[in-house]
Amino acid sequence: HFDLIHQPSVIIFLVLLTLSVSLLSGLYPALILSGFKPVLVLKNQVISNSSQTRHAWVRKTLTVSQFVIAQFFVIATLMVSKQINYSINSNIGFATDGIITFDTPQDTVASHNQQLLNEINAIPEVEIAATGFYSPADLGQSIANVIYAPKKDLKANIQIRWGDPNYLKVYQIKLLAGRDVEPSDTMKEFIINNTYAKLLGFQKPEEAIGKQLYFHKENMPIVGVMQDFHETSTRGQIDPLVFAGSTGSTFHIRLKPNTAGSFEWKKGINKIQKAFKSIYPDADFSYQFVDEKIASLYQSEQRIASLLKWSTGLAILISCLGLLGLVIFTTNSRKKEIGVRKVLGASVMQITSSLSKDFMRLVLLAFVIAAPVAWWATYKWLQNYAYKTNVSWWIFAISGISMLLIALITLSMQTIKAARANPVDSLRTE
Repeated sequence: HFDLIHQPSVIIFLVLLTLSVSLLSGLYPALILSGFKPVLVLKNQVISNSSQTRHAWVRKTLTVSQFVIAQFFVIATLMVSKQINYSINSNIGFATDGIITFDTPQDTVASHNQQLLNEINAIPEVEIAATGFYSPADLGQSIANVIYAPKKDLKANIQIRWGDPNYLKVYQIKLLAGRDVEPSDTMKEFIINNTYAKLLGFQKPEEAIGKQLYFHKENMPIVGVMQDFHETSTRGQIDPLVFAGSTGSTFHIRLKPNTAGSFEWKKGINKIQKAFKSIYPDADFSYQFVDEKIASLYQSEQRIASLLKWSTGLAILISCLGLLGLVIFTTNSRKKEIGVRKVLGASVMQITSSLSKDFMRLVLLAFVIAAPVAWWATYKWLQNYAYKTNVSWWIFAISGISMLLIALITLSMQTIKAARANPVDSLRTE
């Protein structure tokens, strides 16, 4: 997937882009200054003896280019943030709020884990607890070599999870058909997800109940079909998955709802830690909230968003400085025109509007150029996700309006000053 941090080509592109913009920003002033004739400079006739429009297209092209880059970064930042929010807040098929997980030592005796589980279930702040494999969505994955005899040639990555009968209840994963797994220390039966049931050719979840799956040289019955959930991030499709009844060294605990201004979760976690230490005094108790674990699946997107925010701020700053320089140059070139307009009765608002409209056209032109480029880039980036947000029109509207307002504020710093200047100062000398 598109990861700015781990793709050297993208970093090289950004470095070259920065160097190119810096070079172009300094190239035009250098060419103009080197083109001045010393005699005209000493006579103070540089402006009056040079064409005001000769290099206008260069100045305007640089200004438009800077705002194109700024508009692109604004749209890209909004789209990346929108996708991150969509991924984290979308329905991933299981509950995450108030659920913590932690691991016990690898050499744990099964009876010790069961003792700890019983003590945790007795804690008032705990709603339900279970042991098993990783949480439904996790960085770690486990692939099972499962075969269904009528479709033994079916090639698919079958994910596997396992846990005791309360595992699905902790995460509130619904059964579409059949029953939950029976308590067991070893895998004896399977619950499959709806995606796997359809892949095996069952039109209805009930049709899969009782069918046999070949796993580890044994036939294991399908006793239930559960709803689909994302076992990884939303970048990928939901894979076929089997769930087996078995114990594990990872604890999954759903705490009771935490009321506003209370500390039930903190109290409950402290009691869980105390119970853990009473059985494993030499082990470290390290827990993690499942919703935080889900958010960690999108670290690359969060890094992209952070980098884009810095790039956007820098691009906007450079664009505004370039626009301000162009405005200062233009108002200085049109001092006499402004003075004549004031003498003929033009108001400050009329003069400011006259000076600003040309610059606002440049910003609008930059938006017209940047919008389709940004749409194409964000559309291609979103193709990395099986489940993605839409490219919304309001993102482009916000970007265009915000850049117009920023440009207008930048313009007003100089245009109002020029419009309010005393016309005598500009007309008394020829």
